[in-house]
Amino acid sequence: MRRRRWPSPAALCQITTGKSRPKLPLPARDELNRAMPSTILVVDDDPHIREVVCFALEHAGMRTLSAGDGATAIELAQRARPDLIVLDIGLPEVDGLEVCRQVRKTSDQPMLFLSSRAEEIDRILGIELGGDDYVTKPFSPRELVARVNAILRRSKAGLPADGEPVITLGALSIDAARHSATYNGTDLPLTALEFAVLKTLAAAPGVVFDRQRIVATAYPHNIHVSDRTVDSHIRNIRAKLAAVGGENLIETVHGVGFRCRANAP
Repeated sequence: MRRRRWPSPAALCQITTGKSRPKLPLPARDELNRAMPSTILVVDDDPHIREVVCFALEHAGMRTLSAGDGATAIELAQRARPDLIVLDIGLPEVDGLEVCRQVRKTSDQPMLFLSSRAEEIDRILGIELGGDDYVTKPFSPRELVARVNAILRRSKAGLPADGEPVITLGALSIDAARHSATYNGTDLPLTALEFAVLKTLAAAPGVVFDRQRIVATAYPHNIHVSDRTVDSHIRNIRAKLAAVGGENLIETVHGVGFRCRANAP
């Protein structure tokens, strides 16, 4: 099957004289990126897609790095420590899911997956490996930039003020101002979304949250969140808690939702 050839950046945002308007207007620079430009690593084996994505992100005020293969992406992610990675799943040789596995061993950098496949299993697998969002090709550069900004707000600007009290629930401690969570003194390597979900549950121990309420509280900038995505994040959080002895902290109330145990050890 022939690969879809993406238009050039000039075609996407053609600035002309007179009263003509750009063919595809891109978002204005985000306030977060005006103050401190974020660095985004764009990984795709198609140079046209890399060029279009980088152009759109730079137009929105971000800095970009790019890689055309998985090995280079892993090296850049570890060396440059970008604020977010836009990662194509269908890379040759070392695919995007393996890149995610390798990066997740040493970092919790936010990731947005790209894929030409729209099957739910791909989305769930990407989220379970630690992805923060998922976009299928072909996509709108404007939407991609909006999703990148939403993830960055959650992981940076969305943090609460330093005065917010630390949440303590048994052996679990959540310091929202420092974006850190520990269990029995051991750091929990949570992604930005996993942190938001766990904080939502731990802030109200014993209270049952249905999936819609979790989405409204923990995913405020992303309205395209399915029940399966919430379940995947809960499963990830449970696995990370279980690794340090907290496997019984989050309970499932069948047919309703989830809660943190009020009498957590």
